[in-house]
Amino acid sequence: MRYSLAVPAFAALAAALPAPQEIDLDMVIAQPDISYTTTASSVTYDVTSIAAQATSDISSISVDISAIATQTPVAVRRNVGKRAACAAQPTGVASYAVNTPDDTASAFSANPSFAAAASAAPIPSGYSNTFTNLNASNNAYGYMGYTALSSYDTEKCASKCNAINGCMSFNTYFERDPSLEPGSGCTDPASVTMIKCVFWGGPVSASNANNYGQYRSKFQVVIAGSNGYMNNTLAVPEGFTSAQYLGNAAINAPLDHEGYDTFMGSRIFTAGPFNASLCAAHCQAQNAYNIAHPPNNGSPVKICNFFNTYLLYLNKTSNSQGQYCSLYTEAWDSSYATNKGQYRGNDHYMIEYSYSFTNASSAGFNPKKGDTNGAVHQASVDIQYATLQPFCSSALGYSALLATVTPTTVVTPLATSTVLRTTTTTASINKRALSTPAVLTKYPASIVASACSMLVSQATSTSTSTAPVTTIQAATQTTLETSVITVTASPIPSTCGNKGIQYAYYGGSQYTEGDNVNAVYPEHYANRNPTWAADTTKVGGIDISSSNSQAISLYGSSTQVSSQYFILNHRGYIFAQVPGTYTFIISNPDDIVFLYLGDNAVSGWTRSNANAVASCCSNYPTRASTSYTLEAGDYLPFRIFFGQQGGPVRFAFSITAPDGTVILDNNTSESDFVVQYSCDGTSAPAFAPFGQGQ
Repeated sequence: MRYSLAVPAFAALAAALPAPQEIDLDMVIAQPDISYTTTASSVTYDVTSIAAQATSDISSISVDISAIATQTPVAVRRNVGKRAACAAQPTGVASYAVNTPDDTASAFSANPSFAAAASAAPIPSGYSNTFTNLNASNNAYGYMGYTALSSYDTEKCASKCNAINGCMSFNTYFERDPSLEPGSGCTDPASVTMIKCVFWGGPVSASNANNYGQYRSKFQVVIAGSNGYMNNTLAVPEGFTSAQYLGNAAINAPLDHEGYDTFMGSRIFTAGPFNASLCAAHCQAQNAYNIAHPPNNGSPVKICNFFNTYLLYLNKTSNSQGQYCSLYTEAWDSSYATNKGQYRGNDHYMIEYSYSFTNASSAGFNPKKGDTNGAVHQASVDIQYATLQPFCSSALGYSALLATVTPTTVVTPLATSTVLRTTTTTASINKRALSTPAVLTKYPASIVASACSMLVSQATSTSTSTAPVTTIQAATQTTLETSVITVTASPIPSTCGNKGIQYAYYGGSQYTEGDNVNAVYPEHYANRNPTWAADTTKVGGIDISSSNSQAISLYGSSTQVSSQYFILNHRGYIFAQVPGTYTFIISNPDDIVFLYLGDNAVSGWTRSNANAVASCCSNYPTRASTSYTLEAGDYLPFRIFFGQQGGPVRFAFSITAPDGTVILDNNTSESDFVVQYSCDGTSAPAFAPFGQGQ
């Protein structure tokens, strides 16, 4: 049995820092000790029985994780001591010498005996041939040294690799080397042929066989007949991409961009050699189980698209705990391999030979964009578990609706008339400042809003009220008024890195209006590449009364520009969460602003078809406004074209929603209702790149 002490110290550390996606040490400690005989000349194992472990205890258990920092593994370097010029070098293999009659690099590379030896070389037992007869050696991960052979013997090379702890693959090849150390007095000595066997702790493949030799003074070192072999325990499992070598670190993935937990659990194998196929089988079996047992709350099925596997050691590399495997729904790159082991008390759990593999048919969502649907359902579970539905009602601004009914009397002798009047009102989002519960702070606001919309009754209802009865004595007449109130609102759309608007800056040679910008034709800039372009969550806010040029920063950009002689071309979409009239105001610009709404904002925008224009110094008014009526769920494209010549500069603009909320001006921050495009790509298609026409 394994014992660990000083657990309180570990607990204190966990309390002080955000808990990462840690190794499940309780699971590791629960496994029996691994025993092995060091005197055995060979070890055999039953592949079938070991592979069966991968599917023996599949379940669908959710595991919580939290965001962590990232770092990149440190590369290993090799150092070679300086040799004395003309010093004798190894004599090489005489039977493969290529020094008469043509002792050149090209003759060496074309020597048919090298190709014949490489092509005829047997594949050692337990290995896979990854490439044959290349003119390059490997620059792979985990260099572990080399040995010189007296013949092209792949079996001997494999046996030497097998004897090296951690050797996962090897590369055998012919190399043209100098007989003397090139230098002063012997810059291009006669060649010898070396047969090398190079050992690697990571995979060798044709893609990383990119060492084609080098020059040593005037002597050219070249390579021929290069073969690569990889131990089958590192062979790429069927259905997965090539291995990503992570060295002595494991993936420690944060929540993805949308707050979704991509971790699916882990397990450890304690029998047989290191074999990535065990994790692949576990991943695929977990998928089969999850598909057959989908969540009953409508959440999307968690699918394993990526796994990380490594050897886990306790205190020293001679004390193996087994092969550890972690599953994920999304593929994480090597920058997230930051877990370099853990402590429990005085015990140090160490990671070695870590690799990750990605589903060849699907890597899942890009973690930098995130799984919106998964995050929304995950957030809805958090809301229900913490009974946060009242918070959702407040956040969405849902409240009781009131109607005022004014009776109408209709006099018709000897008849009873019933007058039905229908009144429609709309509920708007109440922009009250609310404190987000801690359990929901890991999600973007749009995810929380969508999750709340799933759980709280949508703001669409119908109510009926009956007005008092008015009777006139001419006969029996009764007036009955019924008022039907319908309230509609659209849920906040999902996000995908699309918030804010785009703008392009035209300055320097790209600005050609001189001091006559009030006569500018905006359409002339449709096919003109901007000086630069960027995104912003606000617009306007430029106000400099000085007639002298000053350096200014646009929307917080790190690029300083002149306050004179430039064009700004903004574009984006409004998302109408509530129906009604949206108001657009241009206030006292210096020099000129054109506003385009609807189709003209996307293409065909000209000087003559703007929805509103304001200018300080022309026939246009100094202040202009316009409005646009939208239905809930509509997207409205808009474009704001601002021109500034010499002298003072002033630019102010705003968009106001039907409920009076300003959704875009120089003070707004990130908004769910102002976007660059819709996530579905069709409701609000992305604009063409600036400078590529209309």
